[in-house]
Amino acid sequence: MKEIVLQGQAQRMRAAVLEDGELVEVYEEEGLISRLVGNIYRGRVINVLPGMQAAFVDIGLEKNAYLYVGDAVPFQYEEDERLPPSNELRVEQVLKPRQELLAQVTKEPVGSKGARITTNLTIPGRYAVLMPNTKYIGVSRKITEEAERTRLREIAREACPEDKGIIVRTLAKGIEAKELAADFRELVALWERLEKKIPHVSIPGLVHQDVDLVSRAIRDWVDQEVKIITVNQPEVAEGMRNALRELGHPAVNHVQLVYKEDIFSDYGIDDKIRQALQPKVWLKSGGYLVIQQTEALTVIDVNTGKYVGDKSLQDTILHINQEAALEIARQLRLRNLGGIIVIDFIDMASEEDKEQLLQVLEKAVARDKLKCQVMGLTQLGLVEMTRKKVGQTLEVRYGHPCPHCDGSGKI
Repeated sequence: MKEIVLQGQAQRMRAAVLEDGELVEVYEEEGLISRLVGNIYRGRVINVLPGMQAAFVDIGLEKNAYLYVGDAVPFQYEEDERLPPSNELRVEQVLKPRQELLAQVTKEPVGSKGARITTNLTIPGRYAVLMPNTKYIGVSRKITEEAERTRLREIAREACPEDKGIIVRTLAKGIEAKELAADFRELVALWERLEKKIPHVSIPGLVHQDVDLVSRAIRDWVDQEVKIITVNQPEVAEGMRNALRELGHPAVNHVQLVYKEDIFSDYGIDDKIRQALQPKVWLKSGGYLVIQQTEALTVIDVNTGKYVGDKSLQDTILHINQEAALEIARQLRLRNLGGIIVIDFIDMASEEDKEQLLQVLEKAVARDKLKCQVMGLTQLGLVEMTRKKVGQTLEVRYGHPCPHCDGSGKI
């Protein structure tokens, strides 16, 4: 069962997503400060770095944004998969100092790093993502039924203007053609309004800001699995009901209003966040994980801990590893860990057990709305996987390095 909790306090709005009672995602916005990912800006290239094959662009933020050469040219797609940029591209051939451009934030600024941007713009809707500068029709890879993929692709092809592209989202599965077409039309109309606005925006300047947290919850999180939406503000609850009623979504009957300032405490959400900021994660069986983040990757170690099993050593190891795989998938979403992830499961001798473990992990990460790819076992027996980086990690949002040990945890 999936549940969404929305808590408003003064100028702060917080949202949590729970699956089967377990916290899997948490978000917040305060006052006029919201996430930058998805925002579109007019910017100006400040300097081009051939040695880095990138450029720094002033889009009006505190730090200049980073534009990689592969994000400065139109993306190429093949069978619903984005192709890597050609190695023949040179940033100095694509970008020039003082050049003006339209760019969208794809990664939040972290620490000393500025935001990462792309010139390949996307406008997300509930059922589709419009790509105004790319000619391409695609369907989410998470929709696996070939007949449904064909149906959705045909609807998108008929509704999409010839000079634009559309990717059909996972939420569109089973949706009627008229609803999809209406969503496409709204996205195209929004882009046409932005096109008229762009020439009147100063450089650097904000052209388009992504929707607020509540609207994003409706657009991105409310699917057929949502059974309860708990809200503590009457106006937010009414807005949710109206939006869901327009969509004809059954969750309109499951929005419950609780007159309480801190409803997060009823679910122990803040306690779960504090636990997720610790490197050690205990499993229900008595085993545990150790999660360590570095600049380049995240390393996860699996340990038996207090669990001794009750059959054979092989069964004990397989049980711990499978339980760990499920918890790792949850922790990746909750902590919003991205990039390269290396997992040191407990060594298994049986090839069948190894294959079974990988299947459990792949099935667990398939619930993640961000793209995850399990690469398999290395020669050293480590599992390698990747998860798309979007937004800031839980540690960055809620933690600060210790001024005495500089975050090492040791003096």
